[in-house]
Amino acid sequence: MSELKVLNSYTRQKEVFTPITPGHVGLYVCGPTVSGESHLGHARPYVTFDVIYRYLMHLGYKVRYVRNITDAGHFEEEGREAEDKIAKKATLEKLEPMELVTKYTNLFHWGMKQLNNLDPSIEPTATGHIVEQIEMIKKIMEEGYAYEINGSVYFDVKKYAEHYPYGKLSGRVMDDLLETTRDLEGQDEKRNKQDFALWKSAPAEHIMRWVSPWGEGFPGWHIECSAMSTKYLGAEFDIHGGGMDLQFPHHESEIAQSTICNKHVPARYWLHNNMITINGRKMGKSYNNVIKLTELFSGNHPLLEKAYTGQTIRFFILQTHYRSTLDFSNEALQAAEKGLKRLWEAYEVLQKLDVSGLKPIAGDAELDAKVKALLLELDEFMSDDFNTAKVLANIFELVPVINSIKDKHIAADALSADTMQLLQNYLKLYLEDILGLKGEEENEDGKLDGVIGLLIEIRKEAKARKDYATSDKIRQQLQQLGILLKDEKDGGVSFSFA
Repeated sequence: MSELKVLNSYTRQKEVFTPITPGHVGLYVCGPTVSGESHLGHARPYVTFDVIYRYLMHLGYKVRYVRNITDAGHFEEEGREAEDKIAKKATLEKLEPMELVTKYTNLFHWGMKQLNNLDPSIEPTATGHIVEQIEMIKKIMEEGYAYEINGSVYFDVKKYAEHYPYGKLSGRVMDDLLETTRDLEGQDEKRNKQDFALWKSAPAEHIMRWVSPWGEGFPGWHIECSAMSTKYLGAEFDIHGGGMDLQFPHHESEIAQSTICNKHVPARYWLHNNMITINGRKMGKSYNNVIKLTELFSGNHPLLEKAYTGQTIRFFILQTHYRSTLDFSNEALQAAEKGLKRLWEAYEVLQKLDVSGLKPIAGDAELDAKVKALLLELDEFMSDDFNTAKVLANIFELVPVINSIKDKHIAADALSADTMQLLQNYLKLYLEDILGLKGEEENEDGKLDGVIGLLIEIRKEAKARKDYATSDKIRQQLQQLGILLKDEKDGGVSFSFA
């Protein structure tokens, strides 16, 4: 087995992975902000780090995987005016904040199950750790790296940068930050434009608020991850993960907070997945090309030609190395769908092959050696910064061999008994256990239960808000699946198969 190497974003070097505690790994990944639905861009980090989690466990490590839920807080994103997204969305949807949070947390969990992601070991929430955040802020203030103004507390970035390498992770230069930081409304009280909020005083109309030494308010965005990673993984842990878009300001701010409070850069290794683009363009609201997971699984989006399953999305993501840009298009997803079908059919054929009568010596020594080499390279590729793209490329080279054995174009005894057993074992290990792929689950009528249920729920919501165009479109999609709907008088829906 090759030693595991990872590309550390903090040092920009590929390094041999050595855990702090032998046999144990602490992994922290920034989770979703549950003020709305998760979208295609969110799928990539959670699939990526699910595979990393699976592979670390395969290597024999006991992994504590912590992925937070951001259900409160003050968000300061680069180039945007600060806002509390939870409170804002709750007002728009006429829901209590925690009602909104529960709705979108449940929807997030549902989406993760469609993608076949394992649950993390711990899933802490920002609102469940207000005390820890306040205590960390107090300690940062005691160290002299934060200041209070009008009931709000800000981290002093300029002072921190005088003693520590602020910007090392993201590659930002302090002088450039001073020149490019925008003047945003309501931030005049900060000493320096680049300072960020640890705690914000809550105005009278603000819904979510907690008592603190500085008055009633709510936590900043960045402090929650520092507080929760410290509580569950310690002052220093092994791996911190997330999307590249979080390097600045979020992860840079985490490093600053934790360094002052715990005297440590929080993680030894920082791993970041690259972005998903849509037809070559960055995904964003301004481009009107954000595709929610529910829209992906239902096909109910102008950019989609059809619905795609969670397994197709997962396979599509894993075909590209996690640090490379991944471009979405209908053509790419349809190709992934066909590729996964071809791969899984061959895999199922392989699992059914009877190897009991095979001989210890291969009938075709050259083919036997080739198959062995392709299989043994899988460990090498995964241990080289989790290169799922190369793993799948090798597995696809084995597909025609399997199909040729099935069709008797290659003799059944062309491979030795050991090589055939290795082929069966390795493909099960990699496809199911490490890459997390599985066959499409069907109910007794041969229809996809998850997609049906989702389509019906989306249609019910569309009817409730009198969006009849969407409602009719979904009815047509269900009819194409052979499903007949009957709307009940009480607003419910029953269905039967045509």
